[in-house]
Amino acid sequence: MIYLDNAATSFPKPESVYLASDYALRNLSGNPGRSGHKLSLSARNAIEETRALIAKLITASKPDEIVFAKNATESLNLALKGILRPGDHVITSTLEHNSVTRPLEELKDHGITVTKVHCSLEYGADLNAIEAAILPQTKLMVFTHVSNVTGTVNPIYEIGHLCRKRGILFLVDAAQSIGIFPINVQDINIDLLAFPGHKGLLGPQGTGGLYIRDGLEISPLIYGGTGSQSELTHQPKDTPGCFESGTLNTAGIHALGKGVQYALDKGINTIQKEEAVLADHLILGLLEIPRIKIYGPSLSSYRSTVVSITIAGIDPSECAIILDNAFDIAVRAGLHCAPDAHTILGTICSGGTLRISPNHLNCISDIDACLEALKEISAEGGW
Repeated sequence: MIYLDNAATSFPKPESVYLASDYALRNLSGNPGRSGHKLSLSARNAIEETRALIAKLITASKPDEIVFAKNATESLNLALKGILRPGDHVITSTLEHNSVTRPLEELKDHGITVTKVHCSLEYGADLNAIEAAILPQTKLMVFTHVSNVTGTVNPIYEIGHLCRKRGILFLVDAAQSIGIFPINVQDINIDLLAFPGHKGLLGPQGTGGLYIRDGLEISPLIYGGTGSQSELTHQPKDTPGCFESGTLNTAGIHALGKGVQYALDKGINTIQKEEAVLADHLILGLLEIPRIKIYGPSLSSYRSTVVSITIAGIDPSECAIILDNAFDIAVRAGLHCAPDAHTILGTICSGGTLRISPNHLNCISDIDACLEALKEISAEGGW
C-alpha cells in the first residue's frame, strides 16, 4: 500500500514507536501514580519522560504544563469548556475542524457568543478582520494552525501577539502542525495548545494532550481519581494531575515519547523541508492532469502537504475507492469534519474533496504513483 492519508493519522510509525508500545505492555503495566511498587513507579516515570519531551518540543516553561488526553478533540473540549463562561465572546475562523466548531455551538446554547472570521485559502485569517471582531467581552481566540482540508497555514505568530496586546487568551489547534512545523509557545504567546499524538508526532492513536500556560486557571473536563489527595471530595487543584483523572494510557504515552524523540532527533526544520519537497512535487504533477482542480495555497506559498482536489465529473468518494481498490493507494474523500472550509471551497454539497496528505516518510515515487493513477482515472472519467 502507498499510504497518503497522514492528515487523518500517520502510517507507518518509526520502529522505536512499535517497540516502545510492546515494551510498555510487558514491563510498564503498573498503574501510574496509584501505587508505590516498582511497576507503578516505572509506569509513572515513562509518562513523565514523555511529558518532558513534549514540553521541550514546543518550548513550554516546564513539563507540568503538558496535560495528557486521548486525542486533540478531547484537549480542545477541555480548553473551551474549562475557560469559557456565560457572557464570554470567542473569535475563531471558517477553517476550523468540528472539534472546535461543535463545542462552540454547544457553548452558544449556554451564553457564549462566537464570531467566525473569514479566511483566505492562500494566507489564512486576516489580522485586520480579527482585530475588528474584538469586543469588550472577547475572552478567547481559537484558531487552527494548519487547515486539515487545504493545508493553509494561519498566521499564528501575529495572532498570538495581537492576543497578548489586547489581553485575550489564545488557543491553537495544532492537529496538523505539531511535529511538522516549529512551535514555540513562548515566542508565539500561546496560552493553550491542543495536539494529537498520532499524526505529526507519529505516536499511537488514543494519545494527545493540551499545553496549559502556567498560572492559567481552567476547570477540568473530567472529575475523579487522580492518585493524590484522595481524602478530598472535590477535585484537587494540582497540575497536571487534576486534569488527568483515571488511569492514563501508559503504553500509548510511552510510545508517543519515542515519536517525539524521533522528531527532536531528526529536527522539525528538516521534517518541514522534506515535506515541502513532496508537496511541491505533488502540486506540480496535479497541475498537469486535465479536469483536476486544486484547492488551497499555490505552489510557492507557505503550506502543509495536505492537498485537496476534485476531478470534474467524478465523485471524490468514487475516486478514493478506485485509488484504494485498483491502485492500493490510501487517501481520504469527503468533508473531513470541516464543513465551513468546504463552504468556502464550494464543495459542501458536491461530496467534498479528495484529500492527499503525504508525510516525510513518503518518497517521490509514492507521489509519482498517485499522479499516474489520477491521470488514468481522469482520462477514463471514473471506472
